[in-house]
Amino acid sequence: MNERRRYSVIRDPVHGDLYLTDEEMALLDTAAMQRLRGVRQLGTAYLVYPGAQHTRFEHSLGTLHLTSRLVAAINRNRELRPEGLLGIAPDEERIVRAAALLHDVTHIPSGHCIEDTRGMLERHDSASRYLALLGESSELGTLLSRMGIRREVLAVLLPDGTPGYPEVPACWRELLSDTICADLLDYLKRDALFTGLNLAYDERVLSYFMVDRASGHLFVDVEKRGLLREDILSELLRVLEARYFFSERVYYHHAKVAAGAMIAQIVETALLHGGLQPEQLHALTDAELLPLLERHIAAPTASPRGELFPPIRSDVAEELARARELAARLRCRRLLKRACVWPLYANRAVQQALLDRFFAPGRHAERAAFEREVREQLRRAGHEPVVIQLYCPSRKMQLKEAATHVRFPGAPAIAPLSDFADRIPRLADLERSYRDLWKLYLFAGTDEPRVLTEIGRIAARLLPDAVNVYQPTAAH
Repeated sequence: MNERRRYSVIRDPVHGDLYLTDEEMALLDTAAMQRLRGVRQLGTAYLVYPGAQHTRFEHSLGTLHLTSRLVAAINRNRELRPEGLLGIAPDEERIVRAAALLHDVTHIPSGHCIEDTRGMLERHDSASRYLALLGESSELGTLLSRMGIRREVLAVLLPDGTPGYPEVPACWRELLSDTICADLLDYLKRDALFTGLNLAYDERVLSYFMVDRASGHLFVDVEKRGLLREDILSELLRVLEARYFFSERVYYHHAKVAAGAMIAQIVETALLHGGLQPEQLHALTDAELLPLLERHIAAPTASPRGELFPPIRSDVAEELARARELAARLRCRRLLKRACVWPLYANRAVQQALLDRFFAPGRHAERAAFEREVREQLRRAGHEPVVIQLYCPSRKMQLKEAATHVRFPGAPAIAPLSDFADRIPRLADLERSYRDLWKLYLFAGTDEPRVLTEIGRIAARLLPDAVNVYQPTAAH
């Protein structure tokens, strides 16, 4: 490694001055990383919070910065207790900083609502997506190989145990992908600034992290002389509480969910019937997504020589027409409205059956049949048929079960924080509240309360075991 490490300074609205090495600047200046300037961090949340225009580019910079702050804390704490703790050496920090900078490079526009709910695309953090962008012949892969750290960076980013890559210390991954980690700590602060919500954690929490010599895990010591350090535990819980409130008010806001549902449906239709290939989504920005989708769901027309395309099945024509209506609605923010909401607290007994029936991979036809039946019954009831969409923003809601490790009074070794939920009522309540954010929605392309109410009655007949709690009003 070149001993002369030169730095560039980038001014960030959240953290102030960020310092990047020349190697990191070279990574940042690749086409793959520059694309992230056009991928919003919060997807369609800008339709609810107009200031939420920040992107995955600056979040990547912030994650690198907080990774280094955590490494500095780890090394300071090791100096105080060298017998039980490990540090992170400069050559190791070079690897985890590069991984932090690149951790979101595989994201596509509105990726979470497309990948996490429909089961038609690989997740952004799948091995194949990282290997494609950081492969030996790619621009990023070539730079990482020149730096001599490509395989190690991939070992941090790839799913644990991916064959052919070196074993890396558990703490390297946990710095970027634990319940409380550099990724989370950056996006909570960044999302708060750009949504204007006063939800914050105390940055003092960064100073508490250490690496356990026995296990190699990142952890926080909440024990001192046999007693619980309530002050440190409270700081950890404040971070988790901030994440919960952002989930409640931003990430799963009903209007953001509706917009995400519309995009997911258009993508699904374009993939199934419009000839769209998954790989075409990987290099897009937000601004490029909708125009590309519109081309793939366009109504069939005559060829340049005047020949007509073969007729398409009526159900396929109907799905393409619905996708075009959804695209037109997105252009002017005419979002679908809630007709039914089935929350977990009223549907615990049937949640899994609903998920298996409508949202397991490959259940597109079952969802489409349900939506067609609702439209048909609406027509028979004397109403104009409207777009109907059944949507679940997350098949499972969880707080990663608070997996961050802690040393707890009386415990023989460090363990995940969730292991002690029975002794931490606030944590148990938070985990339960987070799971209870789960909802199943039926959206409709109308804002008429009378029509929305009729759709609710139809859905109740079709899903008699599910409990809809939503009551449309003129001010819905």
